[in-house]
Amino acid sequence: MDSSPLATVVDHHPSSDCLSLGQSSSPSFPYYNDWKFQFPSDLKPKICITTSTSAGLEQILPWMFYHKVIGVGTFFLFVEGKAATPSVSKVLESIPGVKVIYRTKELEEKQANSRIWNETWLSSFFYKPCNYELFVKQSLNMEMAILMARNSGMDWILHLDTDELIHPAGGGEYSLRKLLHDIPRDVDMVVFPNYESSVERDDIKDPFTEVSMFKRNYDHLPKDTYFGMYKESTRGNPNYFLTYGNGKSIARVQHHLRPNGAHRWHNYMKTPKEIKLEEAAVLHYTYAKFSDLTSRRDRCGCKPTKDDVKRCFMLEFDRAAFIVASTATEEEKLNWYREHVVWTDKTIYLKLLRKGILTRIYAPSVIIEGLKESGVFASIIAKAPTTLSRDKFLASIESSNSSRESGAHLHPPRKIGRITEHHSQATVRKALEAVEFHELAVPPLSPPGPTVETSENNVVVDMR
Repeated sequence: MDSSPLATVVDHHPSSDCLSLGQSSSPSFPYYNDWKFQFPSDLKPKICITTSTSAGLEQILPWMFYHKVIGVGTFFLFVEGKAATPSVSKVLESIPGVKVIYRTKELEEKQANSRIWNETWLSSFFYKPCNYELFVKQSLNMEMAILMARNSGMDWILHLDTDELIHPAGGGEYSLRKLLHDIPRDVDMVVFPNYESSVERDDIKDPFTEVSMFKRNYDHLPKDTYFGMYKESTRGNPNYFLTYGNGKSIARVQHHLRPNGAHRWHNYMKTPKEIKLEEAAVLHYTYAKFSDLTSRRDRCGCKPTKDDVKRCFMLEFDRAAFIVASTATEEEKLNWYREHVVWTDKTIYLKLLRKGILTRIYAPSVIIEGLKESGVFASIIAKAPTTLSRDKFLASIESSNSSRESGAHLHPPRKIGRITEHHSQATVRKALEAVEFHELAVPPLSPPGPTVETSENNVVVDMR
C-alpha cells in the first residue's frame, strides 16, 4: 500500500471485518495515483459509466472519484438541472475521462429519431410523467452512450445513478477492473444485485460517508433466511426493499448492443449470456436523507392521490412517499420517515445483522473520506477553468433551463413525457403496432414477496 492519504485512512480503519473479501481483511486499492487518475492506455479492461443526472458537485464528485479508485476510467454524463449549470459543468468538463452531454433541443431531436424510439420494447413507458419519463430518458441516453463507448474503445459499459456505488467484493483487490478481468470471454453481461442503504438516523447529510449498514439482496441470501425474516425486514412497508430489487448490469461493448431499460442491456442479434455475481453488489443509497422525500416530490407534478400516483411511479413505496411528502406537515413527514425508513429499533436491526439480512460495508465511506482528506475535490474545483467556451456555456444554460421546464409545473420534454400537438397519433400507433418483436424493457422491480396461505380455501399462493 502506498503512502497516500487514502492508503493511510484505509490502513488505520478500526474495522478489520469491514469487507468480506475472503483473502484479506484489508483491501488494496491499486488504482489510486494522483488526483487526475490518468490510467495507462494499455490498462485492461477499459470500463465506462454512463449516468443521467441533475445533481450538484457535492454528490457527483465523490460518486465519480470513488469509481475512479476502483478502476473506472471514463464517464458519460448526461446533465440537466443543477448538473448543467455553468458553475458545475465547468468543473465536470475539466476532469480527465469525463464527457459531458447537455440536454439541448438538438439532443432531444436526435433522440426523437433514434432507433429505440421507434421500437415496441420501450413503448409502454412513453407519454407518462415522472419516473416513466426518467426511465425513457435514461434509456435514450444509454443508447447514445453505447456509441460513445465503442468510439472510445471501451470494453465494458455500466449504467448507474449518482446515488449508487459499485461494491466490487469477491476478489483479493477492491477493484471493479480486476473483477471484470476475470469474467469468461463468452459472458456478455454481468448482473450486480443491489443492496439498499439502511439508515440509523434521521439527520444524515452525506450518505456516502455516514451510512454503513445495508440490506442484502434476495440473490445473496439463503431463501429460508430471506422468507423467514421477511416480516421483520419490511417493517410494514410494501416490499422487502423500499425501491427496486433487480440490481444493475454491466455489458461488454460489442456490435448490436442496446439498452433494455435502466437496469439491463440486450442485443439485437442474439440472446446475451448473462451471469450474476455472488458477492459484488450495487449499493443503493435510497431515501438516505430526510430531504429526499421532498426533493422527489418537487421533481414531479402529479396529484397526491392513490390513482394519480400510479401514473407517475412504478414502485409502491415511491407512491406512498410522494403522497406523504405532498400532504403531511413537517412533523408528520418526519414521523413517517422515522417509522418507515430509519432503523430506530436496535434490537431488530442487531438481530437482522446476526441473520445476515443486514450487513456492514465500510469501504465506500473509507475511500470517499480519504479522497476528501487528500484534498482531491477541492483541488478539482480550484483547477477548473473560470468559464466555459461560448458553445458549452449556451448548451449549459439551455440544458439547465430545459430540466426546470420538464419539472413539477410545466410540460415534459417533447417525445418523452406526453403527446404534443406536433406528434401525431398515427406515429404512436405505428410504433405500438410494429410486428418486429424485441424483449420488453426491464423496469425497476420489487424483490420477491412471501408465500402466503389463504384462509378461505387453504390454497398456497406463491407471491414470488
